[in-house]
Amino acid sequence: MPVLKADFGACQGYANCVIAAPDTYDLDDDGVVVLLKDSIPEDDLARVQEAARSCPVSALMIEEA
Repeated sequence: MPVLKADFGACQGYANCVIAAPDTYDLDDDGVVVLLKDSIPEDDLARVQEAARSCPVSALMIEEA
């Protein structure tokens, strides 16, 4: 199952990921991404990948476990 990763230091809080997949991504009080899931079911993969690609600073990655 694909695993969600984030470069928390790179995150700038644009929230594109939150808008695209609010059940998977959130922002903390400092505007840094919070991963609400660590693995992604296959039926959600395309949507979560698109949300990750929407990050303007490429702080989100999806890796095969």
